[in-house]
Amino acid sequence: MGVPKLEKPNEGYLEFFVDCSANAAPEFEGRGGDDLGTEIANTLYRIFNKSSVDLKSLCISAQEHCWVLYVDVLLLECGGNLFDAISIAVKAALFNTRIPRVRVLEDEEGSKDIELSDDPYDCIRLSVENVPCIVTLCKIGYRHVVDATLQEEACSLASLLVSVTSKGVVTCMRKVGKGSLDPESIFEMMETSKRVGKALHVSLQSVLHKEESLGPKRQKVGFLG
Repeated sequence: MGVPKLEKPNEGYLEFFVDCSANAAPEFEGRGGDDLGTEIANTLYRIFNKSSVDLKSLCISAQEHCWVLYVDVLLLECGGNLFDAISIAVKAALFNTRIPRVRVLEDEEGSKDIELSDDPYDCIRLSVENVPCIVTLCKIGYRHVVDATLQEEACSLASLLVSVTSKGVVTCMRKVGKGSLDPESIFEMMETSKRVGKALHVSLQSVLHKEESLGPKRQKVGFLG
């Protein structure tokens, strides 16, 4: 729980932090992964604009209290296509987030107090319908590749990061790499990103709803399960 920002007094906000573990890749040893972590975090800030998440639902009391969602990403393995994988993980995490329901009580003197519900199941959920996923398209020669491996990324001089909603709406686009992209290629890559993005959202929502329906019977995967 925090204080709303001055420019948005009736909204909560999200904070992103990405840590690239030295175990993920040799070049991440020491402070080698800091630049990449900052780049990924900044990209997440850009795609999670006001239309992606209903930030007003995170406000408890205008100008005084709001919920702050800290999205911490720990990168344990680097096999290519990091931006896409991280965006999928963030959307899945927001889908599973439960925010405790609180009430603002005001006494006769005008001072306010926050009361948290005693019921652990009395909570609200964020709508992730407009939360986009990133589709990275790596230009290799005259073609572009989706879901590139680390080796395929090494063959690419320029990539296009496109954030796409479940309805196929492009909310943000960014070029990475030192190479150039001609306008015709960009148009073609955007059309591919819309098609792939819509299919990606359908698959992700299907998996998330299926997993949620299992409840306690859900299979736990990995040590974070």
